[in-house]
Amino acid sequence: MPGYSRHVADGRAGDGIDVGDGTDGVAVEVVAPAARVRLADPRRRNPLGFRTLRRLDDALRMLAARGDVRVIVLEAMGPAFSAGHDLKELAACDAEDAAALFDACCDLMARIRSLPQPVVAVVDGLATAAGCQLVAACDLAVASERAAFATPGVRIGLFCSTPMVPLSRAVGRKRAMEMLLTGEPIDAPTAAAWGLVNRVVPVDDLDAAVEDLVATIARWSPHTVALGKAAFHEQIDLPEAEAYDRTRRVMAANAVHPVAREGIDAFLGKRDPVWPA
Repeated sequence: MPGYSRHVADGRAGDGIDVGDGTDGVAVEVVAPAARVRLADPRRRNPLGFRTLRRLDDALRMLAARGDVRVIVLEAMGPAFSAGHDLKELAACDAEDAAALFDACCDLMARIRSLPQPVVAVVDGLATAAGCQLVAACDLAVASERAAFATPGVRIGLFCSTPMVPLSRAVGRKRAMEMLLTGEPIDAPTAAAWGLVNRVVPVDDLDAAVEDLVATIARWSPHTVALGKAAFHEQIDLPEAEAYDRTRRVMAANAVHPVAREGIDAFLGKRDPVWPA
């Protein structure tokens, strides 16, 4: 994408992270309060091969420990967000290789869920199969008007079984099954209406929309954001009574934490909070 990715890594490692320069399909740079993780193999439409999946997982694991990183932005270079798994690689896999590949994919999706920082997908093009899965697994997603999403594996005899896990949780059963069984793409407004993405904006407004989202989240206590993200994922698939049992204990502990004490005192005192470290 032309504008928002202008800060993505140029190979320098001066910010204390192992910065990828894109030669392995991934580039990373920290520009606090955000870290930008970029799929950087546009010629091949940013395939999610084994090496790229592992590189993404490693980058996210390192970013998790960065106190200056409040939001992680996952974006892509070129006209496609990601075409999904590398089919040439997959065609050469034996059973053991295929198991390792899908283990790596599932590990990455679990990593996104476990991170203390919210992960925002930025989609300015087509996201298919595991690429669509990656968007669905992120906490938030912003898309341009020209973005589109599909799970077309059924067309080549390889059902998008792992993509359907986060997809079905994002858009619901009937809509997920329609995407999975037909392989037809949905456009960005449909993705927003179905709950796969949060916002759809004109291409020229994509940079500003993401910057606004990052700046808003970065205003809040990182402790509270991390606690809330973890609690959300812990309760979302529980029966209602169990979800309330889990979250009431989380909220009670949160209420007496120094961060909440500072926030409440600041609100009552009509001042800006100063979040404890």
